[in-house]
Amino acid sequence: MTPGARLQAAIELLDAIDADGRPPDRLMAAYTRARRYMGGGDRAAVRERVYGVMRRRARLDWWLRQAAPSLPVDGRRRVIADLALTDQAEAPALASLFDGGQYRAAPLVSDETALFAALSGKSLDDGAQPESVRAEAPEALWPELAALGVAELQALNRPATVDLRVNALKATRDEAIAALAADGIVAHPTGLSPWGLRLEKPAALDQVKTFRNGMVEVQDEASQVAALLTDAKPGMTVVDFCAGAGGKTLALAASMANQGRLLASDIAPERLARMMPRLARAGVTIAVPSVLSGAAESADRVLVDAPCSGSGTWRRDPAAKWRLTRERLAELVDLQAAILAEAAPLVREGGWLVYAVCSLIEAEGSAQVRRFLETHASFAPVSARDLWHEAVGGAVPEGCGEFLRLTPGSHGTDGFFAAILERRA
Repeated sequence: MTPGARLQAAIELLDAIDADGRPPDRLMAAYTRARRYMGGGDRAAVRERVYGVMRRRARLDWWLRQAAPSLPVDGRRRVIADLALTDQAEAPALASLFDGGQYRAAPLVSDETALFAALSGKSLDDGAQPESVRAEAPEALWPELAALGVAELQALNRPATVDLRVNALKATRDEAIAALAADGIVAHPTGLSPWGLRLEKPAALDQVKTFRNGMVEVQDEASQVAALLTDAKPGMTVVDFCAGAGGKTLALAASMANQGRLLASDIAPERLARMMPRLARAGVTIAVPSVLSGAAESADRVLVDAPCSGSGTWRRDPAAKWRLTRERLAELVDLQAAILAEAAPLVREGGWLVYAVCSLIEAEGSAQVRRFLETHASFAPVSARDLWHEAVGGAVPEGCGEFLRLTPGSHGTDGFFAAILERRA
């Protein structure tokens, strides 16, 4: 593909991402499958532009409002602004990219030429930009996000690492590192999770033998730690209450050494169906997928990995931050409270209810737990700090106290919150 064709592909994808609620990676995969002429270099270049524009969106939009307040803001205008502000492109180069040739973008109209001229020579960052713009945060959610600080929000805006969890049912961490090396993939141990590996660079894992034989699973280190803090042991009865496609179910089964009873529940049968091949690949035999029915259990552990804003995973899906509204956040907070109330009766006396969200917004984390404890007097927190050495091992990280809070800025992981609540007499 020509550079102009790559830019047009990026423009089309940016508009599709704005119009579609699916994650960008899924949309990009569908887009490239339908265009077999796109080679590996083309896909990489288009992806870099698309994700770059999404990560720079607040600053690009701020400049677009300054330079051309009457022009609609869309993928095309954002790409033009990105070429001026990030690439520092020259006008002749821009005209060659937007020349209306095969697969290439239509020629610039006069308003767009004027926009580019107004932005040329400017820097993407500007001292007049509000704090929310510099932090690449949605202005409408700034009251909830400001407490994180600009540095942490900027860390959420950087590309994510690719983390794997070694399946303890099939290999040790050293064995998995050696197997990946034989597949041509370099991986290093993570600093927090004793089963975590971090890849030096992304890889198409579905084509890799070590992944296909169930020796490793894709799972961010923070999510691994949350599963470890559940402290599920062999022989226990454990409920993964919002199991989804089974990421934490697999981790729990490994912690239980495939011994005991593990109920993987969800409200969506299609998500549970996606779990079945993963269970088979990992060699998990104790997990029983089940649509939530409200039936009483007497469980030693109930893990509630609740639906949330996903603010802790914005490194992976930078488009998600622009879809989140205050109204949707309020709906999620109420939904989390309802799920916790529904899960609580499943915990036996002396058992634990573990609440986890991949969010850094306080209303979904510590405030949500305090809200639950006010109406459920039989539950009390178990200190994550005190539990760390037994359940995870190694030095206790900053942010691990009564509750666990991991962030990309401090720990290099996704943003994650977890609380362990024991049911007492």
